Amino acid sequence: MSSPVRRAVGVALVATALQLLMIVAFSWPAVRTAPRDVPIVAAGPGAAAVAERLDRERPGAFEITAVADEAAAREALAGFDAYGAIVTTPGGPRVLVASAASPVVAQQLAQLAQGLSGTPAAAVEDVVAADPDDPRGAGFGALALPLIMSGIAAAVVMTLAIPRPGAQAVSVLAFAVLGGLGAAWLAQGWLAVLPGPYLAVASVMGLAVLAVTGTVAGAAAVLGRAGIALGSLTFLLLGNPLSAAASAPEMLPQPWGDLGRLLPPGAAATLLRSVAFFDGAGAAGPLTVLLAWAAAGLALLALGGLRSRGAGVPAAGREQAMAS
Repeated sequence: MSSPVRRAVGVALVATALQLLMIVAFSWPAVRTAPRDVPIVAAGPGAAAVAERLDRERPGAFEITAVADEAAAREALAGFDAYGAIVTTPGGPRVLVASAASPVVAQQLAQLAQGLSGTPAAAVEDVVAADPDDPRGAGFGALALPLIMSGIAAAVVMTLAIPRPGAQAVSVLAFAVLGGLGAAWLAQGWLAVLPGPYLAVASVMGLAVLAVTGTVAGAAAVLGRAGIALGSLTFLLLGNPLSAAASAPEMLPQPWGDLGRLLPPGAAATLLRSVAFFDGAGAAGPLTVLLAWAAAGLALLALGGLRSRGAGVPAAGREQAMAS
């Protein structure tokens, strides 16, 4: 077999492996979606009995915390600390949900309510509702992939079109600001899938863009084309499927759900929910994750710039090296 033929077959094998990997990465989380230690609260005189029953009937599905009363249960939902609550009363149990935190979990808890008290089913109240124009969260869940892909594409274009990492950093920052403002305008205006303060939502989207674009461009500045491949595969094959933007991190098998929280897409989804529906409650963790990724990306760009200057590589030469 000639060398060109061997190379062609080798490239085909690599492409096939990548195809199978992408199918697994995007399909596996959806196939394995199920509640796993989903945090909910229970209140009322029969809370202990309800918790025991759920542990027996749905082992491992819920992490149940007892609270003092219904007011405390509502506070937990409004504070983004729990996805739902079961309140026992003399007239029977009632179920509180926060569909803004996860419409999928809210649907699971509504189904659970049907078995708590037989017929009629336990009453269900949505304490923190999802956007009325996107009650099932489909639009919200669909925001993650375009943000990631546009961020990666922008990083590739900036790397090829702007030879100097310092200028790339300026372009990345400008794109983050403009992209965040534009994406928030679309999400809140035309698509109408997100409430909340416009500037806060735009800031989260801009920070997510900065984290993705900056990291991929920074990796390219240090590692060349390998950096683009590494960053793109990390965010596409891990970040997007594990973001749980359409469900919840607790609906994914562990430790993948926790890993998704540490990547920009998952952190951005959680932070967007926080600022759009919960007045910023629970924002500290995902905000820290996005800031860390953004800082790492800018640091890599700075390192790439130092290496280019130290090596004395002219702009034209570096551009040709990236293209080759």
